[in-house]
Amino acid sequence: MIKTIIFDFGDVFLDLDKAATKRELERHAISDFSEEILQKNREYEMGLLSSEEFIGTYRSNYPQLTSEAFTKSWNAILLKFPEHRLSFLKELQKEGKYKLILLSNTNDIHIDWVKENIDFFEDFKNCFDAFYLSQEINLRKPEHSIYEFVLKQHGLKPEETLFIDDTPENTKAAAELNIHTWNIDPATEDVVDLFTIKKELF
Repeated sequence: MIKTIIFDFGDVFLDLDKAATKRELERHAISDFSEEILQKNREYEMGLLSSEEFIGTYRSNYPQLTSEAFTKSWNAILLKFPEHRLSFLKELQKEGKYKLILLSNTNDIHIDWVKENIDFFEDFKNCFDAFYLSQEINLRKPEHSIYEFVLKQHGLKPEETLFIDDTPENTKAAAELNIHTWNIDPATEDVVDLFTIKKELF
């Protein structure tokens, strides 16, 4: 029986256009990303770089890029947060049947955008028993260590835990630790249909 539900944020609650940042950067004649840049992306998600250092890395590699242009391109991935998902989450919290945890790979620039553009972000955050952002805990999916951290922090049993994420690598890693998973397809599925789509777990 599931007692804890761990949710990803992007493309579970917040709609994303994952190709948008690459598309926007191509408008600035940026199409190839070195391993150094990709590593900096990962480090930034883990909170190992400040936003200023991160933006500076891109600007030093691509001098044609202004800080404003980069930030706009970086945030192009973020779309909207349909309010019916907040209603679903609030109902889950009200029922009190499950421990609710958010576990998201994200970064300060994206979270700043969310805080500025999603009026109900604090209401959303307050629905959870724990709210883990990768840059705050210096861990990121799909490393096993991030799931082990959450399990240990809350004394969770994997067989009583469901993890919902749209990225196959992330759900695969969780499943390797015997956590139940739903690799949600944002193009055809909605988290509000959880108890229909994954009814066998409940």
